[in-house]
Amino acid sequence: IAKSLMNRSGFITVDFKKLSEEQQDFTGYKCEIVYSDGNDNVLERHRYHDTDFPLDELRLFFVNNTLMLPSEY
Repeated sequence: IAKSLMNRSGFITVDFKKLSEEQQDFTGYKCEIVYSDGNDNVLERHRYHDTDFPLDELRLFFVNNTLMLPSEY
């Protein structure tokens, strides 16, 4: 998905976040992945009803067709 957004921004952050129980009750989703340009401009948002991802949140960077961890950027 991030690669398909490169025409809108050369720098993309990919933020995975498990939603709080209150947010889950309100939205019906357990987690979301938000793709943005790094300046809080959301390019795309995907929500999921279930996840087995072990972390509560994670940020990745997609630059020059490379997906990087924060420590790599």
